[in-house]
Amino acid sequence: MAMAEAGGLVYRYPEMRSCFPRQVRLQKTNLHSFSTNPLYRIDFVNRRRLSSRNNNCIISMDAREKSRRIIVNSSRPKTIPVYVMLPVDIFDTDPSGDMRIKKMKAIRASLRALKLAGVHGVAVEVWWGVVERFTPWTYNWSLYEGLFKSISETGLKLHAALSFHSDMRSTSKGKEGVSLPLWILEVGARNKDIYYQDQKGRTNDDYLTLGVDDLPLFCGRTALQCYEDFISNFVTKFDRLIGDLIQEISIGLGPSGELRYPAHPFNDGRWKFPGIGEFQCYDKYMLAELKTAARQIGKPQWGNRGPRNAGDYNSLPSGAPFFVEGEGSFLSEYGHFFLEWYSERLIHHADAILGKAAQILKKFLETKHPSVLLVAKLGGIYWWYKTFSHAAELTAGYYNTDTRDGYDPVTSMLSRHGAALHFPCLEMRDTETPLSCFCSPEGLLKQIVDASEQNFIHLTGRNTKERFDKAGFWQIHTNCCHPGADAVKSFTYFRMTEKIFWHENWNNFVPFIKMMSTSG
Repeated sequence: MAMAEAGGLVYRYPEMRSCFPRQVRLQKTNLHSFSTNPLYRIDFVNRRRLSSRNNNCIISMDAREKSRRIIVNSSRPKTIPVYVMLPVDIFDTDPSGDMRIKKMKAIRASLRALKLAGVHGVAVEVWWGVVERFTPWTYNWSLYEGLFKSISETGLKLHAALSFHSDMRSTSKGKEGVSLPLWILEVGARNKDIYYQDQKGRTNDDYLTLGVDDLPLFCGRTALQCYEDFISNFVTKFDRLIGDLIQEISIGLGPSGELRYPAHPFNDGRWKFPGIGEFQCYDKYMLAELKTAARQIGKPQWGNRGPRNAGDYNSLPSGAPFFVEGEGSFLSEYGHFFLEWYSERLIHHADAILGKAAQILKKFLETKHPSVLLVAKLGGIYWWYKTFSHAAELTAGYYNTDTRDGYDPVTSMLSRHGAALHFPCLEMRDTETPLSCFCSPEGLLKQIVDASEQNFIHLTGRNTKERFDKAGFWQIHTNCCHPGADAVKSFTYFRMTEKIFWHENWNNFVPFIKMMSTSG
């Protein structure tokens, strides 16, 4: 069916065949009984702004002014460059254990089709687990040299996503995809605490816990040194392409490359939408840091573990006392202590990595017109957003509630490094989400835009869900090109599959690209 619908493209390129609302109180004995105070507060974003500005200042005024000049002095582009993320499964393992790129002939044909459609470039995950696969300090860039050459030959540009996470998927053949480097897995086999853990001790080997950032557990290197060496080797290898072929470089900061904790692990079935997720602070290294933080404020009893009453992965806010008002809740002194520590550790993690990346890329960034855009990705946790506690955001590491702006400290940190913020949800409307989950992708995006404007940083965006319909494309265009979207620098379509080339989908996608290319 897919082949028939691909129509003219296959004919031309035959290779392509191969929440808990504010002040709503759910009764524990009857979940259908609740009081009906107003669901929304019109001024909730403004109150968050005012409450956060004096408490979350991370960067100096000099840094803010430098970032302001970069944005204010650069005229808004007449077009929004569109990148298309390449398929997640283009890499697999050959019988010898080496990584390879599958169906390169079909990929080249797809690249030519994208170029003809007017796409600006493609986004490619540059996997730590592919390049430094077998041995520490041994970097094999051969697969990416060939792939980048093919991209360059079509005239497309490149967003390089340096990826320090894994992407293992369960298939009929077993586990497939890209893991962390094999020598990292060997360390993990001996010490599971190098990975994030939940309250039951279950690990998530998608990304190293930030608790090992400064510990020399990896053949004498810390995790931060491993990331720094990888970034440095990439820049050395592809120096001549940066600013020409390579126009954006994003730095992986967590699961799926996003700055967040793996609080909602869906691949192994632990979490399903719209669960609130679980706090991920139970490896021995993070627990040790928590104990130290608690002792420093004279509350050693707070350092033994995370909140005991925060439910589990698939709890609703109403079923987890920590996320409602009361003793021991997120509003308590203990709740504030824990959430501040949990979120600040995440921001410190990003601050350290982006600081290294900005220094390595210094010659490309420290000009009046930077030749490459440094990018950091954030997760779009939009469910339970219209609630008082924003429970799903809290477990992910964003200390964002109805009375506290959790994204201002993040954008302040990014501003210090001249980094843009890459954010999903640009295709989503509130009306398309389940009413019972109190979602607001539009409200979340507005808050992100406001925080980015306050701290003078650029935005780049992508879609969260695969969409080919006109309404979805129009919503993306509106979010990228409306008069208040001056800071939006580019959009990444997530991602290229065979479906994009089906006749009906392609007939919607091509006009969308042209629309993004002619926005004034």
